[in-house]
Amino acid sequence: MIEARFHDSITDIPSAKWDALRPDDNPFLSHTFLAGLEHTGCIRPEWGWQAHHFGLYRKGELIAAAPLYLKGNSHGEFVFDWNWAGTWERAGGDYYPKLLNAVPYSPVTGPRLLVGRDPAQAPALRGLLVQAMQQQAECLQLSSVHSNFLQDTDLEAFNDDWMARNDVQFHWHNRGYADFDAFLAVLNHKKRKNIRHERQRVTCHGLQIGMHGGAELDARTWQRIHTLYTSTFDAKGNHAALTEPFFQYLRKELGNTVQLALARQGEEILAAALMLRSATTLYGRYWGACVDLPDLHFELCYYQGIEYAIAQGLERFEPGAQGEHKLARGFLPVRTHSRHYLLHEGFRDVIDRALAQEREGVEAYVRELLDHSPYAKS
Repeated sequence: MIEARFHDSITDIPSAKWDALRPDDNPFLSHTFLAGLEHTGCIRPEWGWQAHHFGLYRKGELIAAAPLYLKGNSHGEFVFDWNWAGTWERAGGDYYPKLLNAVPYSPVTGPRLLVGRDPAQAPALRGLLVQAMQQQAECLQLSSVHSNFLQDTDLEAFNDDWMARNDVQFHWHNRGYADFDAFLAVLNHKKRKNIRHERQRVTCHGLQIGMHGGAELDARTWQRIHTLYTSTFDAKGNHAALTEPFFQYLRKELGNTVQLALARQGEEILAAALMLRSATTLYGRYWGACVDLPDLHFELCYYQGIEYAIAQGLERFEPGAQGEHKLARGFLPVRTHSRHYLLHEGFRDVIDRALAQEREGVEAYVRELLDHSPYAKS
């Protein structure tokens, strides 16, 4: 017998049991990362997040799990369904709460259906997780279930009742480069020249720039980094959802899994880019600055990360969501995948037709981007 249980906190599940189900060391799916969001005030009902994590148990032992949330809005998801919500509510329905299988505030592709590493059991367990999410939405009379930024191995678990949606991110891939100059050498002449010009202009600012492991920085430095993050979000009219206690938690609990590109003038940090890493991948996440200097954003958010990935022998660098300007700096388009289950069949048919057109647009967009690849034709 397999039993399904839903948990209103990740701490209801032992960390070792949860982490044993992960297929790799993607930091965003770690028990530590998810627990930190809950413990430090980033996950709260008034911000539209309520933990509803799901586990499958056999004889009391956890055999599969999924990060799951009841959502009272669509903030912090990066797969935008505001129009769906508006249409649903204009028709007299309540779109929220909905059920979300994802990592909060993190548009990072990774495992969403955690089933351990036994390939013989994995497909059946993934199917049970998907089925149980549908049944839970029906039991709670919710409008929908959404699973965002799915890795390829999870996709086959979603049946035809789940609508497919794609988007585009820009990722950098390591081709075994010896150093940054070796990377530049494979770009076309114009892009290579532009990047060198941007980096040279940054040196003229007279700042001390470099990468630092999270454990190397003290609490006061992390406080400054959080201040830069929040002020930059506020200046752009966005909601800075990550609290200072969460930043301090990253320092204590994740250490050098967190990497920061910093720009200093003397003892003062003027700008920072926060990243996390796994054994294979560097993930760019948050940027903050108190100055507006030409090309400093590109240096900290992109070029420092590329240099770090080369030096560490990482396979790729994912700098975050969206941004066509990344193409000219060596990042190529990559499709992202999400799946969506709407309980109202008629509404599902309407959205499904719209998504078919959207997918055609995404494919055309990717083809156009690849026609403007920054890499030399040879």
